[in-house]
Order: sequence, then structure tokens, then C-alpha cells
Amino acid sequence: MNVQTINDIFFNVVQRDLPRIMLHKKNAEWVPISSRELYRNVVGVARVLRSWGIAKGDRVAILSENRPEWAVADFASMLLGAAVVPIYPTLTADQTLYLLNDSGARVIFVSTPVQLEKVLSIRDHTALEHIVLMEDGASESAAPMRDLMAKGPTERDPDFDRQALAVAPCDLATIMYTSGTTGTPKGAMLTQGNLASNLFHSLDFYGLGPSHLSISFLPLSHITSRHVDYAMFWHGVTIAYCPIIDELKQVLAEVHPTVLVGVPRVYEKLHNQVIEKIGNGSKRKLYEWAIKVGRKNRYATFDGKRPRDPRWMLADLLVYSKIRKSLGGRVQVFVSGGAPLNRDLIDWYGSIGIRIFEGYGMTETSPVIALNNPKAYRPGSVGRCLSNLQVRIADDGEILVKGPSVFQGYWNKALETATAFEGGWFHTGDIGHIDEDGFLYVTDRKKDLIKTSGGKFIAPQPIELSLKSNPLVAEAAVIGDRRKFPMVIIAPQFSALERWAMEAGVSAPHRESLVADERVQALYKEIVGEANQKLARFEKIKKVLVVPDEFTVANGALTPTLKLKRRVIEERYGDLIDRVYSAPVDSAAA
Repeated sequence: MNVQTINDIFFNVVQRDLPRIMLHKKNAEWVPISSRELYRNVVGVARVLRSWGIAKGDRVAILSENRPEWAVADFASMLLGAAVVPIYPTLTADQTLYLLNDSGARVIFVSTPVQLEKVLSIRDHTALEHIVLMEDGASESAAPMRDLMAKGPTERDPDFDRQALAVAPCDLATIMYTSGTTGTPKGAMLTQGNLASNLFHSLDFYGLGPSHLSISFLPLSHITSRHVDYAMFWHGVTIAYCPIIDELKQVLAEVHPTVLVGVPRVYEKLHNQVIEKIGNGSKRKLYEWAIKVGRKNRYATFDGKRPRDPRWMLADLLVYSKIRKSLGGRVQVFVSGGAPLNRDLIDWYGSIGIRIFEGYGMTETSPVIALNNPKAYRPGSVGRCLSNLQVRIADDGEILVKGPSVFQGYWNKALETATAFEGGWFHTGDIGHIDEDGFLYVTDRKKDLIKTSGGKFIAPQPIELSLKSNPLVAEAAVIGDRRKFPMVIIAPQFSALERWAMEAGVSAPHRESLVADERVQALYKEIVGEANQKLARFEKIKKVLVVPDEFTVANGALTPTLKLKRRVIEERYGDLIDRVYSAPVDSAAA
């Protein structure tokens, strides 16, 4: 079956007639959902939407954590030709209001009473006509989704199927709002054909099928997670839903996935959890020996082979296998996207027998532009570009893209749309290069480059990634635009720092006094000093500000996809930054 629309994917799932296409947790048990149940639920919701007057071109919003009902609402809307508007559940009421008004959504699906209250607080200022509540519970303000799904047929409905399959590749499928690292969110318009053409080429050579299982834990409001789930549906892979990312470790142990797709921050956290668990003493010595052996054998892993070095096999028995077991024990395919993955982290995973397939894409490109795969893999790169895309590097190093998965423009933003293209080429805003074998490397964001007062350009992301590879660093933000030199703001990994402080005899009643302690300050200066050894003189970090805070989505320091909001952080710590820059520079740092 050729996939031209997302609706084709839905009917492919139905045609497979699998006994288990989804898993969700209910009363501490993982409950399966079959292809037939999915069809009944989706068509039931679609019929009600149609009775409300929802038709081709209308917008339907989804405000929810990852759960089966998210996919049901998504498929039901698109079967009618409506455009889905995903909204991150972590957004405030005002941010949600902006997206609802900008998109003109007529219906919204919400996951919980908490999300319902958020929408009710702004409803009078929107065009919303109906609200659907996913969780069970009575509400005079929302229709229960369970009742809508129950209206679906127990057998196939030929007339409904025929109308749904008439939705064309050129029809608008979704408006995906960018996460807003640089300002007001923009709604990228993606057609059915944009999405379908991308997923049809993105997972070539992976050999996925109904015997595989994937966890849906990255927010479905983001294009990467949504694309992955569509691809899993297309290949018949079972999807287990994890609504709360903090529960990922537990879900890994319970469902034992064979496919794991994450952003770099997920892989960083998994790595840091391993380091924290090891601690010191004999375990630490064994671990350090094993990693040293693993690093010498990592290229065998990168080649897709099991290292044959007897020392590696022993280390695997004693150390690596236990680490892999903490990741579920069965994962065959590890994929990373959304942001660059630190090369040291790639090497660490390679050392323990895990090959991470790093990829690259954007909301505006549906999203995949390039991706490593089992047949073509090069660590440090984001893989070769998809076969149906044209990619070239502009004179200033910017990555330009042209092809069937490139979006139609920004919703209600003609000027921004016009400036995003030049001669039919979409400007990604990312800097990179392509090697002689066709592998793409992404080095930084064009707009994220820091220009010092001396005219030197500094790429902050590689420096930040290097610092975050240390278990004591949760987040790092390099600052220095129009300044004489760069500095860094560090948010500690407090669980690791507090353990270090206890062992070092540092007593502090609260985090403010902990980060202010001279020994803690010296510790982080040493960490930065190690990172400086790999940097050019003009890139070296000369000042360090350790803050007693965590950078989170909730406090606005990170986007919902865990990317750093540098502008927000600079504004938040503006006075402290000015104070740090006004102080003399240590001669050693200079």
C-alpha cells in the first residue's frame, strides 16, 4: 500500500487487524488496544465531529499529554479533512489562548479536569464551540470522549471509509506551532502529503514490524514524536503511551521496548542516572575499567557488530549488560533527534554496545531532513539526507532544503513565509556541512551564534553540550553576545552536587548557600576549565555563574522540547550577569 496521506496510515493499521496496536496503563496494568478497537473509537469520534459541522479546512485543537485518546482525536479529525492544532499541556492559559485564537480552532480535546479548567478560563475569548474531555468524569462544560468513541461501528463503514480516503495529499493536515525559542510561536502549515512523504522515507533500513514495541513519551505536540508515532503505526509497531516523562524509567522496565526515540536530554539523563548509581568505591573502579575497554572497542559497535575483544565481553557481562537492562533490556533501535547529541555521549553509548542513530529535522520539514540508519551510519553526523529531498549548503554555511515534505508556509504570517524561502529553498537557520560521503553535520543555529565585541563568532551549543556531559551539570547557558568574552551560567544537577557536598564535607542548609560555597565554586570552575582545554582562545569561558535554580519548562527556561531559551535566561539573570562581567578576570582564566 502506497502512503500518500495520514489517512492511508490509519487504514493500513485497520487492514492489518492486529490484536495489539497500542498499550496504555490502567489500574497498574498495561492494557492493549486492537486495530478494531482503534477503528471503532476513531470513527465514533469522527461521526460526532461531523455532526457538529466539522469539515475539511476546519481546525481542531488537542491539549493533552501522550495517551491513546490523543491519536484517536488526531485520526478522527484528519479523516474529515480537518487540520489538527496540537497544544503543549505545559503552556499557560494566555499562551493557549494565543494559539486557539491564531488558529481559529472550533473544537478542542483536553486530557484532564486541570486542562479543562485552563480552557474554561479563556473560552469566552475564543472561537471554541465544543470541548471534549478525555478522562472519565462528569462535566457540564465538556463532552465525555468515552461516549463519543462508543458511537463507533463494530464493523467497517464503507461509506465513511470512502469519504475519508478522498482526503487529498494537498489538504491541510495540521498547524504545528514552533516552540518559540526566539519569540512568538509561528504555525507551520503541513499538508497530508508533506507528512506522508516524509515518513515513507525516514525509516528505511530499520526493519520495523509488528514484533516491535515503542514508547510514546516525547510530547505529541512536537513534530518529532508525532512523526515517530505515525511511522510506528505504518509499520505495525505497538505503541506504549507514557504521559509523564519522569515515569520513563519505570515504563522502560515494565514494557521492555525494542525501539527508543528520544531527544539528547533524555540520553543525557539516562547517562547521568547510571553515573549517580555507581557512586564511588569498588563499583566505580570496575565501571571506569569497563568504560576504558569499551572506548577502545566502540567502533565495532558503530559498525553494527558485537566487539570480539575478550575484555569487552567480560566487561559486557559485568557492567554493560546491566546498564542496557536499565533501559528495558530489549532495545534494538536507539534514535536521537531534536537537537545535537554530544560526541562524548555518542562514544559512551558506543562503548557499552549501543549505537544511537542521530537525525536532524525541523517542524517546517515534516520533520526529518537526514537520519543515520543501520546501512549508513557515521557517528557525529546526523546521517545522509532523505532520498526525496534536495539539501545544499549556502555560502554562509546555512542548510537549505527543498522537497515534498517542506511546509506550505506560516499560518496568517505572509511576511514570515516569504522570508523563509529564497528561490524555492527553505532556509533552516542551521549551520552545517556535508562531507564527501554525503553525511550531514549540523554545527549550530545561525541566529544562536554569539558575536563578541571583538567581532569573533562563537557557537555556544557545542560548549554547552560538552559541559552537560558532566553529571554535575544539568544545564549550561553560554552568554557573551556583544561582550568582550563568553561566560557560562550553570544550573547544577542538584542530586549529584548534594551527594558530592556530603562526601566533601560541605554543609549548606539550602541551595543558595550550597552554590555560594567556595569549594562548590571551585568545583565548577574546574569543570569549565576542563572544557576550555578543547576550545580556541577566543572561545574560552572566562567567567562562571552557578545558580541555585533548575532550568525547566515550567519556569520558562526550556521549551517544551527541552531546548534552552537563552534570551529568557539572559533576562532572568541580567543583573547577576552584569555584576560578573564587571568583576576582574582571573589571570588563569584570561
